[in-house]
Amino acid sequence: MFELSPDHEEFRALVRDFAEAEIAPHVAEWDRTSHFPADLIPRMGELGMFGLVVPEEFGGTRKAEGAGADEGGGDFTMLCVAIEELGRIDQAIGITLEAGVGLGINPILNYGTPEQKARWLPDLAAGRHLAGFGLTEPEAGSDAGGTTTRATLADGTWTVNGAKSFITNSGTPITSVVTVTARTGTRDNGSPEISAIMIPSRTPGFTVDPPYHKLGWHISDTHGLAFEDCQVPEDHLLGARGKGFAQFLATLDDGRIAIAALATGCVQRMLEEATAYSKQRLAFGKPIGTYQGVSFQVADLAVLAETSRLLTYKAAWLKDEMDAGRRSTQEVKQAASIAKLYTSEAAVTATRIATQVFGGNGFMEEYPVARFYRDAKILEIGEGTSEVQRMLIARGLGLPS
Repeated sequence: MFELSPDHEEFRALVRDFAEAEIAPHVAEWDRTSHFPADLIPRMGELGMFGLVVPEEFGGTRKAEGAGADEGGGDFTMLCVAIEELGRIDQAIGITLEAGVGLGINPILNYGTPEQKARWLPDLAAGRHLAGFGLTEPEAGSDAGGTTTRATLADGTWTVNGAKSFITNSGTPITSVVTVTARTGTRDNGSPEISAIMIPSRTPGFTVDPPYHKLGWHISDTHGLAFEDCQVPEDHLLGARGKGFAQFLATLDDGRIAIAALATGCVQRMLEEATAYSKQRLAFGKPIGTYQGVSFQVADLAVLAETSRLLTYKAAWLKDEMDAGRRSTQEVKQAASIAKLYTSEAAVTATRIATQVFGGNGFMEEYPVARFYRDAKILEIGEGTSEVQRMLIARGLGLPS
């Protein structure tokens, strides 16, 4: 059906070499201490990882609209390649790139004014800065329409009050801006008018809560945010007033494909770890891979990895085709939900299988399968839970909502 271009594969090798040399030796310690390696981000930026979907005029590597990696520039598929390879070494580093581009850069790229793009995108594309995406609230997760954060406009200034939860890349030393959804009024039918507003870091009234104590993704920067009479100029509105909810839902569609790439990296690593361990670990005088009870589990991992990769790159390819005007939005939305649902659940299954293959050693933090086991579960939750994906897939099939 399709295959990755030589440029995609060359970039994969570049990212893999970087991840194995610059991340793998340190990742266990970073995970143990919940250390966010801020100095790593600009080095990832130097390799072009953050600028793959950003046009050259704003500091990225993407060529003219519709141009892909075969023309020497970046595209969405290449971003997924990078996320997969980072995720193969560490899921938290992978989500830092995924969120930095999919949730930080993309809203500005897709809905920003020329002035907003010129102000924010060059540093974000270079990895000098990171941006966050504030949608979830303490009482509004999958029900994002239940947003209670409010923004009022008076005398050319937005005043924002409210709180956000579980926001990635929101409190790092290099975070420059967080885009948040807020109620900016009420429509004639009584429903809330929700808009997107960009709030620069360190704006008075913008407080970043202490980092969460998480089950997994220990290296990833994740915070709650609070806004108390936080004021920004009127021109910090992102996109049209009242369109913020729709904009953020569209942003999540692309993000689901990127999460699928992250999950694929997880499954691939579990296949590699279980295969190697099954050849080395002896039981009853033979490698444990000799026994069908183990070899069948490793074979299942191979099926999970192959299927995850095919679904992910089909969805990424469709996304690039849509950007070139050759595929429909609905086709991409359906492929994104299918890929995200399958790969996230495959990752949870793969980490469970790999841990079982490792036996007691799989329960020890000195082996990477334990870290991947902890990290995998959030893949079924973030950027739309598995239940939400099933709902969207059913809706895409024409079933009544």
